[in-house]
Amino acid sequence: MKKVFATALGMAFGLTSLSAMAADEVTLQLKWVTQAQFAGYYVAQDKGFYEDADLDVTINPGGPDIAPPQVIAGGGADVVVDWMPSALASREKGVPLVNIAQPFAKSGMELTCLKDTGITSPKDFPGRTLGVWFFGNEYPFLSWMSKLGIPTDGSDKGVTVLKQGFNVDPLLQKQADCISTMTYNEYWQVIDAGIPAEDLVVFKYEDQGVATLEDGLYVMEDKLKNPAFVDKMSRFVAASMKGWTWAKEHPEDAAQIILDNDATGAQTEKHQIRMMKEVGKLLSTDGVLSEDAYTRTVDSLLSGGSDPVITKKPEGAWTHVVTDKM
Repeated sequence: MKKVFATALGMAFGLTSLSAMAADEVTLQLKWVTQAQFAGYYVAQDKGFYEDADLDVTINPGGPDIAPPQVIAGGGADVVVDWMPSALASREKGVPLVNIAQPFAKSGMELTCLKDTGITSPKDFPGRTLGVWFFGNEYPFLSWMSKLGIPTDGSDKGVTVLKQGFNVDPLLQKQADCISTMTYNEYWQVIDAGIPAEDLVVFKYEDQGVATLEDGLYVMEDKLKNPAFVDKMSRFVAASMKGWTWAKEHPEDAAQIILDNDATGAQTEKHQIRMMKEVGKLLSTDGVLSEDAYTRTVDSLLSGGSDPVITKKPEGAWTHVVTDKM
């Protein structure tokens, strides 16, 4: 009887060991630091959605010196969060990124100006100084200026581009007439700095017809030849979207999960709750990439006159093979 019990106990431990080993490892590289912009992934990890999908997910925060395309090209991640302009530009330069899902259906990018500059429409941009993010974030702006026919060379008929750090200082210190902001982040930093909304003029890329897709999930093209990898990514995307749904429905709790995972301690509860509520307005319901939105993004990036962001329509830059398995 003892032998039978010992054998059964051994089998139980063996099964437990095998179960633990069965979890597939996934490394996710974020585009920026830990904040509510990425709440769905942290929620999926915290609530066990990844574990339920037999996944062991490592989430690596981004930062000013981290470029997701470079990270994944170097083997540092299985999947990255990136904006489509950056991903397509990287693909044309030889990094074969493929969009497998699109959690953000709408753009949150905007240009925020001080009203006392006299700027009331894009026609007023020439001769002005505009703050622009780089590291791949400049592409939507450059595409917009090209569409407007406004040079970015600092000439009288063009605009002077100020390489903006990831803060709102250039506007507060009046070094720039307008700066890049996101609906869920920097815009509110300007408000919190004491400049009321009525003293601002905001141009949302969505309203200007130049919005391009932002936070999507990208993998290396050759990985998709492996059915096991596709299956793993399908489980990852499904669990992540479950995390996003939960975060949207529970913004206060999602913000607390972000704070718990913020190793820098730089985030505040007020800002993260507000950010989560704003991010919720941009989310897709299922993470499936819209072909129309993809085409719109590509057309915008191609419309750069003599200096387009990409020079030809990409081939194989997206797939539904992962989301079709969800």
